[in-house]
Amino acid sequence: QVQLVESGGGLVQTGGSLRLSCVASGLTVSTYTMGWFRQAPGKEREFVASIIWNNSIYCADSVKGRFTISRDNAKNTMYLQMNSLKPEDTAVYCCAADRFVIYGTSWHPASWGQGTQVTVSA
Repeated sequence: QVQLVESGGGLVQTGGSLRLSCVASGLTVSTYTMGWFRQAPGKEREFVASIIWNNSIYCADSVKGRFTISRDNAKNTMYLQMNSLKPEDTAVYCCAADRFVIYGTSWHPASWGQGTQVTVSA
């Protein structure tokens, strides 16, 4: 059974940084497509970033140059380093996984975490 548990969210000022973690069980992060999505109040959920088996990375234009996705295979954990945060980054951030290789940013994941709240104050 796949389980994804996020942590690392919180309240930060504009321009600050946070690192989100997603600990996975029931799968191997190095062989799965792993990624992050976010959903702001009143908005649809949107793709943030993903990493696939060969370490190729896909990012939404809105976070390029500010957010970095990575994984630690030994810890079976994925991360999202978020720098230069803006108020519009405020959202619930969810970890996602899929056993299929997903190329690009159009993705409907099979598995989801519960999410962690990120709030960026102006």
